[in-house]
Amino acid sequence: MSDYNSPPPGQLPGYTPNPTPAQVPPPIIPGPTPRPVPDASLGSRPEDRAPILGWAGIIDALLREPRRVHYQLRQANAGRLIAALVFIAAACALVYGLVVGTFSGGTQLWAAPLKVAAGLLISGAICLPSLYIFSCLSGSSGRLVEVGGLTAGLLALLTLLLGGFAPVAWVFSQSTQSVAAMGALHLAFWAVAAGFGLRFLRAGFLRTNARSTAGLNVWIVVFLLVSLQMTTALRPILGTADTLLPKSSEKQFFLSHWWQCLDASNHN
Repeated sequence: MSDYNSPPPGQLPGYTPNPTPAQVPPPIIPGPTPRPVPDASLGSRPEDRAPILGWAGIIDALLREPRRVHYQLRQANAGRLIAALVFIAAACALVYGLVVGTFSGGTQLWAAPLKVAAGLLISGAICLPSLYIFSCLSGSSGRLVEVGGLTAGLLALLTLLLGGFAPVAWVFSQSTQSVAAMGALHLAFWAVAAGFGLRFLRAGFLRTNARSTAGLNVWIVVFLLVSLQMTTALRPILGTADTLLPKSSEKQFFLSHWWQCLDASNHN
């Protein structure tokens, strides 16, 4: 009987073989973080189904809980909510337009509010058919009413933020006479507000089970271009002119009009 501690044949006494190294798992290399996609199963949470009551409730839900607005827009009785969103957009646009009109006073006190409100609402109406077409091409299950509601929500949130900027815009309008400076300030406010409004629309679009956002991205560019062109088509919105609207011989692309305003400001 051999000794338990005796070395194997061919090895010297006292030799201790190296222990088998522990199996170390290979390091995990993190991959790219997937882009978060909003949950499309609206109504799965009780707070999504909570009714939106009153004007204050609509504004609060639009700012704090857009999922509730998205869910309500998918219901059969979404018409009242859409009408309320359009009314909020028009009212807030009139308020901000009044602040724009205080820069020049006179006729602009009533003309600027009407032009700002009309420009935003007309832009939404003009771009709605293309948004619905892109929605269908993207595999979305959204109906025309729901897509229209998302557009109304975009305009309502955009103008709500403009209304929040209105006091700041009024301070600057009473402190400077530069049309170019005030125009740049209003465009900056509009760009920030449009960014949040488009984020609301994008989240609602994804919750309609759309398979792609390529069409939506194209539509966003179209909507921005149409909205900016309205600032030239309905001019003057900021400042004064001999006529309430430009003549047919004075049609311009908005970039050309802005360049002329900057050039005139530099010569003055």
